[in-house]
Amino acid sequence: MPSGSRDNNLEKSRHPSSPQWTLLGCGALGGVFASLLTLSDQPTRVLLRDRHRATLHPGIDFTSLEGYTQLLAIERGFVSQPGKIKRLLVMTKANQVVPALTPLVGILATDTPIVLLHNGMGIAEQVVQLFPHNPVIAGVTSHGAMQGGHFVFRHTGKGETWLGPVNDAAKAHAYLAEDLASALGQAGWDEQILTRQWQKLAINCAINPLTALYKLKNGDLAGPRFADVLQQVCVEVADVMQAEGQATSSDELLRRVMMVVELTADNYSSMYQDMDLGRETEIEAITGFLLARAAKHGIAVPVNQGLYQAIKEKS
Repeated sequence: MPSGSRDNNLEKSRHPSSPQWTLLGCGALGGVFASLLTLSDQPTRVLLRDRHRATLHPGIDFTSLEGYTQLLAIERGFVSQPGKIKRLLVMTKANQVVPALTPLVGILATDTPIVLLHNGMGIAEQVVQLFPHNPVIAGVTSHGAMQGGHFVFRHTGKGETWLGPVNDAAKAHAYLAEDLASALGQAGWDEQILTRQWQKLAINCAINPLTALYKLKNGDLAGPRFADVLQQVCVEVADVMQAEGQATSSDELLRRVMMVVELTADNYSSMYQDMDLGRETEIEAITGFLLARAAKHGIAVPVNQGLYQAIKEKS
């Protein structure tokens, strides 16, 4: 299909041998993941809040990395009547995870795995408290996504996705990474997912506040203007990580940050998009989490503290 063209036929994929994915949250990344799962012939539906019942639900308008546009029919459900959930993929913003899951307490079967894919940290522990018997799985992803309108999504960057167990019950569900890999091109299982979460947190602490405050694309951070502040952010995060028992160095974190800056040069960070649209940001789960852990260890993190305060004042 030529770039920019549209398939006028609604496409709905079904693969009876694979349990259905239920995605809670259909923002930019949720819409892209729902589309990619559908295109890989995995049964997929999105679970929406009840206030969306009165909203027009067109097909998902999905534009791939290559610029191909397709209209996809994806099943929808509502939180008040969730139906049978076999595997739950939570794609909301970090600050929305617990409120979005709370209506499912006492309804979700205890053997249903809950996969969390959001920025920041400190949320998974709250989910385990809500669902003490369910397998809870943490994930990190570096895929890029943008939402261009009502159920209009664009895949803006291909990245890595990693899942890992938060509790013992989750350790039997490594196969979920294999199913995601068939849709995303890469996904892996890592028993030490906490390390990957900290590495992602470091990247988010560096890129998200700066791009949001200065209204920049990620690639704009590559110049000399931001070299010092990026280095200082990484020094502070490395200090906290080491206190948390995570072996790392500021040089390693900075290298990871600059690699992401280069690979996502034309992307706008999620925090930039949230602030631009007047939405609540994930600053509490990102820099706020770092500040809390730093305070616990008595570590000064003035640069991150300043970025946190600036985002709070502008939000």
